[in-house]
Amino acid sequence: MPGFARYLVTELLGTDLGRLLRARPLDNKFAQYFMYQILRGLKYIHSAGVIHRDLKPSNLLVNENCDLKICDFGLARVQEPQMTGYVSTRYYRAPEIMLTWQRYGKMVDIWSAGCILAEMLRGKPLFPGKDHIHQFFLITEVLGNPPPEVVQKITSGNTQRVVNSLPNQEPRPLRAVFHEFDNDVISLLEQLLLFDPDKRLTAETALQHPYLAPYHDPDDEPAALEKFDWSFNDADLPIDTWKLMIYSEVLDYHSLGSAGALDLGPGIEEPTLDPTLDPTFDFLQADI
Repeated sequence: MPGFARYLVTELLGTDLGRLLRARPLDNKFAQYFMYQILRGLKYIHSAGVIHRDLKPSNLLVNENCDLKICDFGLARVQEPQMTGYVSTRYYRAPEIMLTWQRYGKMVDIWSAGCILAEMLRGKPLFPGKDHIHQFFLITEVLGNPPPEVVQKITSGNTQRVVNSLPNQEPRPLRAVFHEFDNDVISLLEQLLLFDPDKRLTAETALQHPYLAPYHDPDDEPAALEKFDWSFNDADLPIDTWKLMIYSEVLDYHSLGSAGALDLGPGIEEPTLDPTLDPTFDFLQADI
């Protein structure tokens, strides 16, 4: 309506994981709790048939209570027979996207989650490629050459020839990269950062991994009741209709109360962030 402003108000979270990581590496207990919430969110998203496709630290919002929420679904899509190749920020981009697969799926988010876990532990990206070729080279320095079953799925003949021409590269044990961390987190990384997406853990199975045992509760890790309906993308409705639909959605959300809130259960305390992490994080008024 002319002369009237329209606002869509969302919850304010004080910072994002990217800003926290630029301050300093996170203690393992924070990495563990954040990783649990990332995978809990991915379980729900994937159960609705949605792929985020741009999971990265700056798209993970965090508040002073260490609540983490996934944001920026601008590249999110329902899984389709053919998918766009150029998605996801380079450092967190799954190899099947770089290898010009056109039938990748939700496991691209699992790869990104593994890269984020590695970055939380190291304090810097695991695969900081300068371009997509350098990115792939850095991945092979850790994982070795892609196995034949992965190369066979490459849809571009040129890309397949380039990959086949690469010198033989033996995989480097992740234990050598993360030597100061315990076996559980190494084990989880090894099952997330795999060339073959069919062999990666799903979000649901990753939640059952021993590394996340302090927080895992199958009764508090919801899945979507139905697949997400993308038909609104094609809708051409009057502005008043959109306003009524948004208002109705807000009412529905508040009627749910805290049904979707994270319940850690008795005896489990969530970590709290130290406000001395960085002067810009004065809002983090919690004891550690």
